[in-house]
Amino acid sequence: MDVETRELRYFVAVAEELHFGRAARQLGIAQPPLSRAIRLLERRMGVTLLERTSRNVRLTAAGEMLLAEGRGALGAVAAAVRRTRRAAATTPRLVLALKPGADADLLRPILNRYAAVPDALPVDLAFSVGERAAMVRDGRADLALLHRPQNDLTGLDSDDLHVEGQVVVLPDRHPLAARTAVSMADLRDETQPRWPEARPGVTGHPITDTDHLLQLILLGRMVAVLPESVRDRLPPGTVSRPVTDAEPATLVIAWPQASTSRQIAAFVRTAISATGAPHQASGLRFRAPSTPRTAGDPSLVN
Repeated sequence: MDVETRELRYFVAVAEELHFGRAARQLGIAQPPLSRAIRLLERRMGVTLLERTSRNVRLTAAGEMLLAEGRGALGAVAAAVRRTRRAAATTPRLVLALKPGADADLLRPILNRYAAVPDALPVDLAFSVGERAAMVRDGRADLALLHRPQNDLTGLDSDDLHVEGQVVVLPDRHPLAARTAVSMADLRDETQPRWPEARPGVTGHPITDTDHLLQLILLGRMVAVLPESVRDRLPPGTVSRPVTDAEPATLVIAWPQASTSRQIAAFVRTAISATGAPHQASGLRFRAPSTPRTAGDPSLVN
C-alpha cells in the first residue's frame, strides 16, 4: 500500500505530541478529521500504531517504527523539494555549511583552488554551530565542514581533510592549568559541553554557540576538549593544555550519502587536493553519470 506524505505528517505530529488536540493545533486542523485520518491509516496498514485510552495516547512497537521511519521520509521529501527549487535557480550555486573559525585555516585555499576549476559554481557560505550536518541532510546545504568524532555523520558521506590533536580549554585559575598536559581521566569529573550535533551517546551540558561556551569556561563552570587549532582564538583568562590520550580531531568534508552531483564531487576532490589530504574513496562513492551535465541540470546541486 502507498502512504501519502500528508498521512505521515499527521501521524508524526500525533506521535510526537502523544495528544490529538495538541497535534491538531500544530497542524492547523480540527481534531475529528485528524483522528479519522489516523484510524484510516491504521486500517490500511493493518497495524495498530497508537494505543488510546481516556487518559493518554501511547505508541505501539509498530508506531515507534513508523515514527522513526516517517521522520526520515518526511525529511527526505523536504530535502528533495529544497534541492529541486535550488536547481531551478537561474545561476546554480553550491552551499557550504561550516562553523565560524572551525576550518583549521583551510577554507581560503580550498575556495581559491575550487574557483580555478573549469565550470566551478559560485560557493555560498552558511555559518552554523549546531545545524551543519542537518543542513546537508535536509537540502539547505550541499556540503559541510565537520569534525569527527565530535559530529554525528549519520546519513552523510565524508572524506578527511586535516587531523590534529586536542586540547582542553580551562580558566587560567583552574588546578589543571598548572600542568603541561592532562589525560581524559583527569577530566572525568569536569562539566563538559554537548554540542547540538554530537554523535549519539555523548553527554554533557548543552551548548549552542562558541561564545556561550567560552563564557562558561571563563566563569569556571565548564572545561572543553577542542581541536588544538582553537589555541589562536582563545580569550584572555583561558589557557589550553594538550590532552595526551584524546582521540584526534579530524576535519572532514561531508555531503549527502549517495550523491550523484558532479559539482559536489569536484568540490570534494578540490578540497582534498588543496589541503594535501590523502585521497579517500570519494571518487568511488560518487556515482556520477558518464555523460557531461549542463549548468541547468538538477543533478549539479542534488
